[in-house]
Amino acid sequence: MHKRPLNLLSLAGLLTIVAVLLHVGCIFFDASWYRFMGAGEQMAQIVERGETYPTIVTSVVTLVLLVWAAYAFSGAGKILQLPLLRTGLVVIATILLARGLGFYFIMAAFPGNSLTFWIVSSSICVVLGLLYALGTKQSWQSMSGPTQ
Repeated sequence: MHKRPLNLLSLAGLLTIVAVLLHVGCIFFDASWYRFMGAGEQMAQIVERGETYPTIVTSVVTLVLLVWAAYAFSGAGKILQLPLLRTGLVVIATILLARGLGFYFIMAAFPGNSLTFWIVSSSICVVLGLLYALGTKQSWQSMSGPTQ
């Protein structure tokens, strides 16, 4: 019996959905979720004041993550092939790796976030970026077309 290797893009898609659910939790629950996720006291206080800024930012991140998960599942052959699939997966992997490895340069723009937030979220981005990159390489031949 031949075992198929773990499809890394499927794993990337599943982990991206977990990130989506955590972001949705921040939107639907109170400021304690923002605090727990390390978004910073300032963001939590904005939530407590009832301002829409945190919900808008978190919703945009959630939508981007949903699109990325769709591309991962598409590259894994689990859903229909999305446009510019190969290009999209390479771009997603690059963004995640840049975010994860470049956190030191990004964190100055968001001084309210804790160092723990930056280390944990950057580590997650590196792991996801590697899964997207290696999964894209793993599934490259099964994605049809030279421009996909």
